[in-house]
Amino acid sequence: MGSAAREPIDERYVLRLFIAGSTPRSLRAVENLKRFCERHLAGHYDLEVIDIYQFPAMAGPAQIIAAPTLLKELPLPVRHIIGDMTDEKRTLTTLGVSAVA
Repeated sequence: MGSAAREPIDERYVLRLFIAGSTPRSLRAVENLKRFCERHLAGHYDLEVIDIYQFPAMAGPAQIIAAPTLLKELPLPVRHIIGDMTDEKRTLTTLGVSAVA
């Protein structure tokens, strides 16, 4: 078996991470997501972190019911991931990104 080469990413990922203040769980979600993005999507993503305590009006239209929640807007389909993004495999699978072996 040969090792499968990772296909280059040609799409731009648009991500919004909704957090609730500076809690340990929120901070862990930010750190984990930034690390995953740099490792797997470097140069191909836009990440916006939104604190729903500071901007509560942004949570409703995005259908945010818990925090932290990651909203992947592009590429389609839109996806939501609730939690601190500790499970890298689950996060990458939901984002539609192949993990580097």
